[in-house]
Amino acid sequence: MAHNPHLAHHFVDMEQQHESAKLGIWLFLLTEILLFGGLFCFYAIYRYMNPELFVDMNKLLNVKMGAINTVVLITSSLTVALAIREIQRNNRRNTIILLIITILCACTFMVVKYFEYSGKYHAGLLPGKFFDPNWDYIYNSPAYGPERMQEIINAKNPHIFFSIYFLMTGLHGLHVIFGIMYICFLVYRTADGTYNSQYYAPIEMGGLYWHLVDLIWIYLFPLLYLIA
Repeated sequence: MAHNPHLAHHFVDMEQQHESAKLGIWLFLLTEILLFGGLFCFYAIYRYMNPELFVDMNKLLNVKMGAINTVVLITSSLTVALAIREIQRNNRRNTIILLIITILCACTFMVVKYFEYSGKYHAGLLPGKFFDPNWDYIYNSPAYGPERMQEIINAKNPHIFFSIYFLMTGLHGLHVIFGIMYICFLVYRTADGTYNSQYYAPIEMGGLYWHLVDLIWIYLFPLLYLIA
């Protein structure tokens, strides 16, 4: 029986190697869930302690941008799942196309996030000691206006909300960037013929990671953008 070039020497066969890879990625995803789970507990405690603050500060977030990013990530989860299906069918061309669409969706997410962060930076709505509202910018911005400016003035410790906002969305953004880099690697290896219907574990593992990134955002979006 010919030796499969993708079979590592410490595995009996490809099936055992594939199952081991799945176990490994699930353990890794568990550590990611524990990480974000701690942040969600942090969020819950501070929201319980400052309910009015969270509602008022929520009005300063751009719900449209958050909704666009939600649609974009859900779409990318679909394309990466279809990519796994196509490589199982040994259709490398469709796999590459679907992975590239996933990358484009992820890049779109980051571009939208850049504009959202940029607005917060110019408004001075930053975490911790960097919180320094630019009243002229806020007053003249159609996204805020005098009423919302007054909400900031009246809020108690508004920097708490933006500290949590930047911490959670920033960490999630880093995961999106890592996902983009890995999926680019998958495209390259698929194009050179490394992955096929007999060996596609790295694509499947990447898909599981990407689904977690999507799932975390599905929780972040309502908790940060829709709480009011």
